[in-house]
Amino acid sequence: MNRSLDPTAERALAINLDGSVYGTFAEIGAGQEVARWFFTVGGAAGTVAKTMSAYDMTVSDAIYGKAPRYVSRERVEEMLDHEFSLLRERLDAARGDRTRFFTFANTAAARSYSGGNECHAWLGVRFQHAFRAEPSDVVIHCRLLDPSNALQQEALGRLGVNMLHAVLSRWREPKAVAEALLEDIGRERLEIDCLAVRGPAFPGADNRLLALHLVRIGSTHAILFDTHGVPVLASEALRHARVLVERGRFAPVTRLNLEMLAAARQDFGGADDGQGREIVEIMEITMNNLRDRGQADDADFLARVDLIAAVGRMVLVSDIGAFHDLGEYLAARHVDRIGLVLGVPLLRELFNDAHYRQLPGGILEAFGRLFTKSVRLYVQPTRDAIDGRVVSADSLQVAAHHAHLLEHLRTNGLIRGLRCDPATLRTYSSEDVRSRICSGDPSWRDLVAPEVATLIERQGYFGAECPAGDSVSR
Repeated sequence: MNRSLDPTAERALAINLDGSVYGTFAEIGAGQEVARWFFTVGGAAGTVAKTMSAYDMTVSDAIYGKAPRYVSRERVEEMLDHEFSLLRERLDAARGDRTRFFTFANTAAARSYSGGNECHAWLGVRFQHAFRAEPSDVVIHCRLLDPSNALQQEALGRLGVNMLHAVLSRWREPKAVAEALLEDIGRERLEIDCLAVRGPAFPGADNRLLALHLVRIGSTHAILFDTHGVPVLASEALRHARVLVERGRFAPVTRLNLEMLAAARQDFGGADDGQGREIVEIMEITMNNLRDRGQADDADFLARVDLIAAVGRMVLVSDIGAFHDLGEYLAARHVDRIGLVLGVPLLRELFNDAHYRQLPGGILEAFGRLFTKSVRLYVQPTRDAIDGRVVSADSLQVAAHHAHLLEHLRTNGLIRGLRCDPATLRTYSSEDVRSRICSGDPSWRDLVAPEVATLIERQGYFGAECPAGDSVSR
């Protein structure tokens, strides 16, 4: 390879030739490729104070302390703490007035010789944005998607160079840092599913919006937010859990949304495997639903996350359209069992052949991929728009050539109707609630949980979406 023409080499050389930055590289496990770029391109004396390669776990523990997991955010932050403290202690007096110090750290597990392990990495940069400034941090998590150990390590090396170059030169624009991470690597090789910043270099940054931006630019298919509205790593938060997911707009989340989840949970919980695994309830907002009024507006997005957190549910924001893709996304996070909560209109739509034209096996392939992932569908009844009769999962009729498929899924308990009293069945949507808010109709409060109503009124959520002259009724 002619490295003088390689974009990664050019970025490494640009850092080496910048006399105002100087730092330490610490790499654990499979993440041994980043520092090498800086030595290979030449001029490393201008950048590298020290490199540390702690491949052995005992050696790593002796340096950074005992860790329950070696490829973890906790470990990479321990590495940043230790190495940056030493760097500044040893060099600040000699050159702190003209140098921005940094520490780059990563800990990674690439494909093992026997295969079958989780291939992922945590990377972090602690840096000064000005001479003698207090340090700031950028931490990311990535999944390694290449088929071989060598290719995964090569991609990780490029990612580390991209990350350090972007942090040192573009820290004023955190979203630009996110956009630079996969340059000249490709989203088919790496998935960046966590990005967090903190410190004086990022006074106005919101990690929730950075997480959303990762989905917008295609660096990951989804980001999970916990019950406090904080981005978390799905592969950690959902591992070995039983997961109930309801898909919708949730602008705002309604009482009906919560009632559907509660009804599904009764059935889902009754299918316990005896091991008492946790049930996690998630509201999923797809990017299409987030753009239901045009663009994915940041304020609207934050409102939805806050309101769902107010009722104690997690939020998954995704660009995942097909149900079978959602099932495969969750299965890849080692979820034990999956329940998808939906209404009859959406179930009817799942039997539309037009959605599966891109699949060689059509609807059979899609359903095969969905239901082999320990997935069940929990279906809320609806009322027919014409005659008002109740239509349930059991009474739904689909095209004749799919009738036997639907019956097969019902008979085997893969599609399960939620119990509902026809006399009290309600079918309103979040759009109905928002319309009532905008029109000043106080009945909207009866359609949402008290916590949601209080937050909408206090924050004035969705008022900006109302026609001129209307606002949230107070």
